[in-house]
Amino acid sequence: MGALMGLLIDPGLTGYTLAPDGPAEVGETVNVLVSRHCRLPRDRMGHRLSASGRSLIVGALHRTYGRRITAGDLARDGLKRWSVPALGLSVSVAHVGAYSAVAFAPAGRVIGVDLQDERDRPYALRWLGDLLGREQPATIRDFAECEALIKASHLTKETFAGTRLPGWQPGWRPTNTGTYEVRSVVLRAEGEPPLHLALACDAPAPVRFHHLEEE
Repeated sequence: MGALMGLLIDPGLTGYTLAPDGPAEVGETVNVLVSRHCRLPRDRMGHRLSASGRSLIVGALHRTYGRRITAGDLARDGLKRWSVPALGLSVSVAHVGAYSAVAFAPAGRVIGVDLQDERDRPYALRWLGDLLGREQPATIRDFAECEALIKASHLTKETFAGTRLPGWQPGWRPTNTGTYEVRSVVLRAEGEPPLHLALACDAPAPVRFHHLEEE
């Protein structure tokens, strides 16, 4: 596992650190493992089939912290938020195309992660812009931040109207929920379109990225 080898955080996006090689420690840092899956199976139409959320979390936990668990060690609360009770970690998972992201938050926090590509979706972005009270369609960054916020919080797509995202800047930014903050970066791999990765958490914490290229 390397420190984002071949996968770059957009220049100028500060407030993140790159992980050294070797397992991380379970502590106050939010650790995010971004993986590129080179040999995902495909359906009859040739579309990639994503690994299950449980398997992605189990694999990411071992690669990030050096801890081995089974899917039975994972728990979900009434809001469908993942956790690893034995390690005191909150977890969130996202995937798009050949990439996945798994975020781990320290004990007592909740975390949401989302990963979005830049495919065209004008109707969805216009609908989201309306929910956010904007005159213009939302951006892909907005889309990712909203999805991460839903994963971390009590909000759903049905109750999201009235939520507002603060203007973008590096680092954590408070939302008008009174509890949750969001932050986001753009990830770039050579020869591939950019990906937008967003996090939401109920309290600011340092963020560290890990990157894995899988066979």
